[in-house]
Amino acid sequence: MLFSPFKLGSLSLKNRIAMAPMTRSRTTQPGDVPNDLMATYYKQRATAGLIITEGAPISSVGRGYSLTPGIYSKAHIDGWKKTTEAIHGEGGKAFIQLWHVGRRSHSSIAGETPVSASAIKEDDKVFGPLPEGGYGMVETEMPRAMSIEDIQSTISDFVQAAKNAIEAGFDGVELHGAHGYLIDQFMRINSNQRTDIYGGSKENRQRFLLETVRAVCDAIGADKVAIRLSPFVNEGASEHDEEIIDLTLDSLQKLAPLGLSYIHFSENISDSKAVTEQFRKDVRAIYPHPIMVAGKFNKEKGQEILTKGFADLVAYGQPFITNPDLVKRFKCDIDLTPVDYDAHSTFYGGGAKGYTDYAFAQ
Repeated sequence: MLFSPFKLGSLSLKNRIAMAPMTRSRTTQPGDVPNDLMATYYKQRATAGLIITEGAPISSVGRGYSLTPGIYSKAHIDGWKKTTEAIHGEGGKAFIQLWHVGRRSHSSIAGETPVSASAIKEDDKVFGPLPEGGYGMVETEMPRAMSIEDIQSTISDFVQAAKNAIEAGFDGVELHGAHGYLIDQFMRINSNQRTDIYGGSKENRQRFLLETVRAVCDAIGADKVAIRLSPFVNEGASEHDEEIIDLTLDSLQKLAPLGLSYIHFSENISDSKAVTEQFRKDVRAIYPHPIMVAGKFNKEKGQEILTKGFADLVAYGQPFITNPDLVKRFKCDIDLTPVDYDAHSTFYGGGAKGYTDYAFAQ
């Protein structure tokens, strides 16, 4: 099933293998502009049924990692056009991931004090400028709690970013609602201690998610909108939220009538719990639309979850870094080039080395 075509709304995908979003920090400075090198990187991997780009900040304050490509200026739009044209030229399809990191940032990156659902800080580090020069991991700052006006303005930023993405030639957008970033921060008790309509009850803690998704759907069409969630992953926080599973299922029930392009579950990374089969059954019972999963799947495990009917698409992350022809290698049972964790420094920042110089199988 991995290699069978799949109909994703109005899109016809060549296979059910997706390239997962991965921050690579290769933009042109100043301005964090997508460039020719990035277009080459994505073009090399366009045999995937669907490419989901690295997270693109929807605003300057939404930025939490240096050198990441924005989607909030004319220069960003023009830069991303190089990537979408390169992917489409190879017969591929691409969604851009829309990103607001919330409290997982620093003023040296965002240009102002980071924002979140509440003014709560956790021990956390992000990729940013070092005091001595260059880039590396820096401790995040105490965020300020967003006002109602901030929330509405941020929803508008998501909408404008989605419109910009369509102008840039993307087939759709994936909202980043996972990994302890802004949408996730509103959903979890340990990061949301608000007493207004965006905090407290489960209904209130999912309000920002639902309002944002609906607004983006209204702007570009629900069939071009997806969202990534990670209820079994705890990232950017010290403790697991015991209510997040139930809150996620309730949110999915409310999202189901919209007919989104897909729901994307990120699993098995950072501080994570094993996804239960009961959760997968519960999701299928309440959510009848396409489901994507990602999280250290290999070819066999990807095939297995498709066969069981718990997912329609499987996304692969790090294997796509070192294997631009991952689909071919899977299909022909060719050994994969392993990820060199000793060369982790090439994951973020730099040039072609560790980015576009990996060999294709002969």
